[in-house]
Amino acid sequence: MGLGELYLQEVRKRIATDRAQAEKALVQVADHELDWQPNDESNSLAIIIQHVGGNLVSRWTDFLTTDGEKPDRNRDGEFEAHGADRDQLLDLWDRGYDCWNQALASLTEDDLTKTVYIRAQAHTVIEAIERSVSHTAQHIGQIVYLAKCIRASKWQTITIPRRPKQSVR
Repeated sequence: MGLGELYLQEVRKRIATDRAQAEKALVQVADHELDWQPNDESNSLAIIIQHVGGNLVSRWTDFLTTDGEKPDRNRDGEFEAHGADRDQLLDLWDRGYDCWNQALASLTEDDLTKTVYIRAQAHTVIEAIERSVSHTAQHIGQIVYLAKCIRASKWQTITIPRRPKQSVR
């Protein structure tokens, strides 16, 4: 296996791990809590899901041949509450990840140095992948944090649990 193939394999693993972490957080939140915002300037879980799904569909549809910012994408609309239910939100989330996974599965080691465009700005395929992984990971961190805030003392750890506090004598 070449270095490029190893890189693509590792990216796919990272994406799957991050996605699973977000989904473990989301299952802890009730449907009505998906729209909770800590303040008027913050996004709800529903809005973050809409944005991630919309971003991934735009970036990864026809990845090598079209600009990653598709003309039919309404990015600003992704940051507005649409009253979508959990199934609708997760459908968009799944479509985004499906686009991403299919695009990555189609890439070869030779594709990694090709040029793609996002908002008319040139990127190597590696740069575009790293940009997407970083962007999505930031939003997954937000999802986990918001879910943890919502669940408070009922939160169930999704990674390595903290060690119990030692009693002081």
